[in-house]
Amino acid sequence: MTAELVRGQNHPLPHTRLDIRVSAGHPVVACATFVDDRGTAREEWIARPGAPVLPGVEVPPGAESAPRFRLDLDAVPAEAQQISVLLALAGPPERFGATAAPFVAVVADSGEEIASFTVTGLESETAVVALEVYRRQGAWKVRAVGQGYAGGLGDLLADQGVARAREIADAVRAVVAPAVPRTEPARLSTRTDGGAPAAPGPDQSPAPDAALAGGRTIPDGPSAPVGPPQTPVPDGPQVPAGPINYSHPRRRPAAPPPPVAPPAGGPGRPAGPVAGDATGWSMDERLYNQVWGMFEDLARAVAAYRSAVEFAESRMDKELDQVLSDPRSRIGSGGDAARAAARAKFEQLRDQARQVLDRDLAQLTAESEVVEPALPASYARWDNPVWHAYRVPMEIPMALRIGDIHLPESPELRIPLLVRLPLERGLWVDSGRSSSDAALAMDEGALRRQAADTAVALAARLIAVYPPGEFTVHVIDPAGSAAGPLAPLVETGVLATPPAPGAQGVHSVLSRLTERVDLVSMAMRGGAADALPPDLDRAEQLLIVNDFPHGFDDRAVTQLRYLADEGPAVGVHLLMVADREDASAYGPVLDPLWRSLLRITPVPDDHLADPWVRHAWTYEPATVPPGSAILRQVLEQVAAARRSWGR
Repeated sequence: MTAELVRGQNHPLPHTRLDIRVSAGHPVVACATFVDDRGTAREEWIARPGAPVLPGVEVPPGAESAPRFRLDLDAVPAEAQQISVLLALAGPPERFGATAAPFVAVVADSGEEIASFTVTGLESETAVVALEVYRRQGAWKVRAVGQGYAGGLGDLLADQGVARAREIADAVRAVVAPAVPRTEPARLSTRTDGGAPAAPGPDQSPAPDAALAGGRTIPDGPSAPVGPPQTPVPDGPQVPAGPINYSHPRRRPAAPPPPVAPPAGGPGRPAGPVAGDATGWSMDERLYNQVWGMFEDLARAVAAYRSAVEFAESRMDKELDQVLSDPRSRIGSGGDAARAAARAKFEQLRDQARQVLDRDLAQLTAESEVVEPALPASYARWDNPVWHAYRVPMEIPMALRIGDIHLPESPELRIPLLVRLPLERGLWVDSGRSSSDAALAMDEGALRRQAADTAVALAARLIAVYPPGEFTVHVIDPAGSAAGPLAPLVETGVLATPPAPGAQGVHSVLSRLTERVDLVSMAMRGGAADALPPDLDRAEQLLIVNDFPHGFDDRAVTQLRYLADEGPAVGVHLLMVADREDASAYGPVLDPLWRSLLRITPVPDDHLADPWVRHAWTYEPATVPPGSAILRQVLEQVAAARRSWGR
């Protein structure tokens, strides 16, 4: 299974012969450097076009136009502790922030994609450290970095300690320049509001979780996708120099279609959804792919509308400037008429763009109205009748719905936010009042209660979609402040043990889980899974942490960071309910923890961003309808199935 990495996250590498492949919608040059244990590179430790070979690293022919590397980690010298993958712009645009985010994938010899990273959050930078492949306790891992340099490749190499950094950077540019096609990059409007932030395809992550980062823009945060960048204003209609490709580089192509049938809606009406038409896919895969397609279509339609409106505004501004630049037309009826004509033309263009958008939205809405009732429980909202017919599954589904997302142009059109299973990153329910305007308007106690309710609803969905005995839940609630929201989990008996109170409870749970991560990690590295203790719980583990960091000492914080970093690879996941400001005393030491988690909010908030057109998507949590007993009913069925399975 592919790991969709976010900034700061790492992943083990099960193979030593690998390809590093780079995909970007603009010319880039890629280099690889060896780095020693002091973080220093040397001139002879750089693999690049023009000097393509290092021990264990090869730059294949053609890499000037299609950047990639071949790695043989067994051949890497012992003094090289790390391989850094560097990207730099090789032509227009002049900064990474003016174009689509580059995508880097780590691929095994067999063609299996092991890990990937969409390098979001770049603005004025012209070079970036995309990935690090590094040694850890005798094994190799890959880490998503995304550290940018506005000064370009020369500054980046100088920062790594390379003596003739700028000369080498110039030499790289000289080699690559002839291969760079002279194409003008497509320009489109972006919207970033500042704040903290996750692109999926059916082979990988959620539609659209991995395409979304949990922050208001796409720099640092969940996670990671500050101040608004300058929006490029098109000087021609919408998109110059060719179409924009909004599809993710790994998006699975459609299966061969069946014979064309007449549209389900009849003449003049939108065709119905085609989830059942993808030959060779399971229904789970078909519906997953259709949800992904709806997300992509909505992103594309809104991007085109916003670009058209910006073009109309820029045209009106130019025409008004022309009127004001002529003293004879500043006053009098001629000037008024020219200004009125410019505004009328703007309104006409804007209305035309809105008509096109409304047409696309109507088709997507019609599709959603058919798709939503057909979703299985794992993809469905809590108010879907499928939950009333719930039966404990015997197989793990592809993905899980953790909420909905929508855009301000059509707030009533909700796209399911799906995350792939097993989880590849933890979840963080932000209980801070300063996290959004909606949270700021709420009473602090009510917000914390709602955050705990959101976490319990998420945990219940995870418990419900796993077969009996394949998912274990632990809870840390040091002060007992979440006793009310946790009651359904406690009273139905689906927890492994009662919620752990106090500092002693924190220490006990974290010690058990860190020991489990250590044991399983060692067994995986040594290929000795059969040597694990027979009493070890081999199910996926979920740790719910409420009110972090209350009850946590420095040792417990270190253990929690370890679980966040190493746990997902061996089936240990975090679901945290926390206000980041409560942990501000720790300073930046906890930044990697927050970045490793997908940030969600207990109230609607536009904190998610996609890496292509950088829309600010509003997230709404998957909450249980007021007065509904469906969550408890589902958990009771799970508990009964576990008792029966355990006999």
